[in-house]
Amino acid sequence: MVTNHGVPERMMKAMIEVCREFFELTEEEKGESEGKHVLDPIRYGTSFNPSVDKILYWRDYLKIFQHPAFHSPSNPPSFREIALDYSKRTRGVMKEIVRGISESLGLEDKYIEKASNLENCLQIMIANLYPPCPQPELAMGLPAHSDHGLLTLLIQNDTVGLQVLHKDKWVNIYPIPNSFLANIGDHIEILSHGKYKSVLHQAVVNDRDVRISIALAHGPAADAAVSPAPMLLEDGQNPLAYRAMKYKEYVELQQSNKLDGKSCLEHIRNRGI
Repeated sequence: MVTNHGVPERMMKAMIEVCREFFELTEEEKGESEGKHVLDPIRYGTSFNPSVDKILYWRDYLKIFQHPAFHSPSNPPSFREIALDYSKRTRGVMKEIVRGISESLGLEDKYIEKASNLENCLQIMIANLYPPCPQPELAMGLPAHSDHGLLTLLIQNDTVGLQVLHKDKWVNIYPIPNSFLANIGDHIEILSHGKYKSVLHQAVVNDRDVRISIALAHGPAADAAVSPAPMLLEDGQNPLAYRAMKYKEYVELQQSNKLDGKSCLEHIRNRGI
């Protein structure tokens, strides 16, 4: 959990509330944001990928590209202003954490920023609504997966539903007011040559309360091809553990297939390393 981050609590609450207002719009109004392709800048829908998933997960979502070009649904009217301010402040928090990760690896503090072209980072907001489910033991909010990108910063209302895998057990993450949950993404694992590991997590549902979460995924620039930092390789270590792939291609690969653990990261792993 990240506290003392400088983002006002009122801004975080306003972001959750305006996302709630979006999900309360009529289906016709929400349908105006229905995208067809995984790289469309605004996409509203249900489940993860209905074309490949056999199970429709108990979840509605709104995905919005917010940087380097900012996008927003037209309704609710206040969404644009709130989301624009929130996305800017969150990018600042992300950069501070990423600099700390660089230093912890013995790299120059702005190494990851430069290697990933973070000035043009692809920032994606994913707002999730998990309604009460009459049979929660038979449903999932989201299956186990890791996030693409460098760092995901997540806020949520006070309903428990997020779980992370710790020592082979699923552990509930209890919301702490005015804090971010920081999830290490696949591209930090790639850049660090596996010294950092992306976090496996899942969402479960309940039969009583609505859960809302808002994740801001921060990745490299869309056209950046990320590979392990050469100075982190041990003497004589070759080839690299992961092959380079443009970030937008990685996102498309993950979002176009069944959400399944770290399957996308495994796809670019060089075997035998």
